[in-house]
Amino acid sequence: MAHAFSMMLVTGAAVVIAGILLGWSADRIANATGLGEMWTGWVLLAGATTVPEFVTDTSAVRIHAANLAGGDLFGSSLTNMAILAVLALSFAPGRVELADGSESARRAELQGSPDLFNAGLAILLTILGTTFILFHTNFSTHGVRPESLFLLVLWIAGTRVLYKRQQSHSVEAGAALSSGPGKLTDRGRVYWPIVIFAGGAAIIFLVAPAFANCARQFAAISGWGDSFVGIWLLGFSTALPDLVTSITACRLGAFDLAVASLYGSCAFNMVVFFVMDLASPRPVFSILDPVLALSGALAVVLMLLGVAAVALRRRLVLAPTLRGGVLLASYGAAIWIIYAFR
Repeated sequence: MAHAFSMMLVTGAAVVIAGILLGWSADRIANATGLGEMWTGWVLLAGATTVPEFVTDTSAVRIHAANLAGGDLFGSSLTNMAILAVLALSFAPGRVELADGSESARRAELQGSPDLFNAGLAILLTILGTTFILFHTNFSTHGVRPESLFLLVLWIAGTRVLYKRQQSHSVEAGAALSSGPGKLTDRGRVYWPIVIFAGGAAIIFLVAPAFANCARQFAAISGWGDSFVGIWLLGFSTALPDLVTSITACRLGAFDLAVASLYGSCAFNMVVFFVMDLASPRPVFSILDPVLALSGALAVVLMLLGVAAVALRRRLVLAPTLRGGVLLASYGAAIWIIYAFR
């Protein structure tokens, strides 16, 4: 057990460094390319921070630990909402620590009510993933199963819609910025942010496989079972990149980038089921413990609370502390409920 925890500490330190690099570079890429914070967070940053889930859960399926993998996906979504609670408590409007001075301040002023389409899409995907655990088919063709394929197709379609919405918002934001003093970024300086972003993603990719073996060892020693260990310990561990990148983004004044990344990671978690299906000799949803459906339902509840925390973040004086505290307490209650029904 001590060896498993020491390995998690070592890989966790590497993930922290990678997360800082990803958060900083994603913020630069979003503005240098004109893609915007919402789409960059939803696709690029969420995709990079979900690398641990892709690698870890595929490895877990191959070593016949599907419940560990499924628990990790829903546990990661639960942890993402706990991270959102931490952001609401620590980086409320008016108390955001800015690292860039006037540029970040101007960007923060331009941010109005966030586009919550991506949050709704992430919630829908999680609801479907939860439902497929209880109601699924055993049909497959060349390793492709209809449930996981539908999750992938829905994510692709939703991402396309989000891109079009982001483009229209970028036009409006560009007009607002052009009336201000100077340009927000130099589009010619996107090369190094892309290189740094790729480096951070590579670090996460290299250290991620250690998570699956460490968590499986701990599950066997503790006697808590793959499902609970996957939901709690592995879910928290693989969500560590989201925590670091989100804090880094908020310190740069890019709150919407952080929120889009967290909900984007929740959506990506459901896409991982497609990769797990390809790696599994049997349909993944048919071999998952039904208790994982409970974790999925609780994840949906926390994601809805997170939407409320984001949508109303600028309207109530006590909102940051109150909503952040409620969301964090709800995460603790969810873990306790899952442990009770493990």
